[in-house]
Amino acid sequence: MKVSIYDVAKKSGLSVVTVSRVINNAGSVREKNREKVLAAMKELDYRPNAAARSLARGKTGIIGLSITTLQDMFLDAVVKEVNDRLAEKGYFLALSVSTDGADSIFSDLFQEDRVDGVIVLSPLEEDPYVTELKKKKIPFVMLDNQRKHASVSSVLVDNFKGGYEATKHLIELGHQRIAHIKGPEPFLSSVERERGFLQAMQEAGLTPFAIEQGDFSITSGYQIASGWIQAGTLPTAVFAADDYMAFGVMDAFKNEGIRIPGDVSLVGYDNHPFTSEFQPGLTTVRQPAEKMGAQGVDLLLKWIEGTGKRSVTIQLEPELIIRGSTGRV
Repeated sequence: MKVSIYDVAKKSGLSVVTVSRVINNAGSVREKNREKVLAAMKELDYRPNAAARSLARGKTGIIGLSITTLQDMFLDAVVKEVNDRLAEKGYFLALSVSTDGADSIFSDLFQEDRVDGVIVLSPLEEDPYVTELKKKKIPFVMLDNQRKHASVSSVLVDNFKGGYEATKHLIELGHQRIAHIKGPEPFLSSVERERGFLQAMQEAGLTPFAIEQGDFSITSGYQIASGWIQAGTLPTAVFAADDYMAFGVMDAFKNEGIRIPGDVSLVGYDNHPFTSEFQPGLTTVRQPAEKMGAQGVDLLLKWIEGTGKRSVTIQLEPELIIRGSTGRV
């Protein structure tokens, strides 16, 4: 026999109205009563009807998330955290993956009567998103966006600090011939990591050994390192703006018998799960993916519920993770 809201009310010893308020995340319920209802729901394995909840709240119960790629471990971690946080709040996540960037925002999914809000994750061109979402009056938050908007809520990582700390670590180990492999230009993260690298080098009175253009791929790191090998001149340290590029550098050097860190020290960025599996482990910069996802959800839901501001910029701190790929000259 199907369990109903009346069964939950009887089990918890509370009224149907109180149970309904708990199901719909109303703020006017005592915490003790909320716990009783949740416990009764769990014991009875009661699952509220999503459509009915949406009708009662005048909302869809769905949050849309737009992303341009699923081939990025950092973004994957953000999406997972967003999904988990939304599930805790009784929302479903609708994912839109489009290599065409802002085209996804014009899809039938992201309409004001189909989603309660939208999270835009690492967009390449964000102005069309801002314009269209404001036009449709859909609450939205941007994560890892390419520039700060005074009228848009967003969550960013201080990539300048990440690049600065990574380079400073190499300088403190005595390195002077330091190369940087930067990421693609459209990304603010690439620009800021390079800016941090240059600032640390300038403060130390050093000139970069080289600044090479990569594309966040293992192949680009491998090709750049192979170029140095063929030229017969190597840096003593490399800061790659992405772990994949660092993996490529590591592979090229190992194939030629160049020791890491004995001959060349290496730093990556993102703290990919494989960074601790390689020998030696890769020194890298960890981005707080979980915090970014959690903060993004918090900002969006507060807007939807009318309890938060609509133009908040949160900047999160990265963390240098030192492993065996860096050593003294």
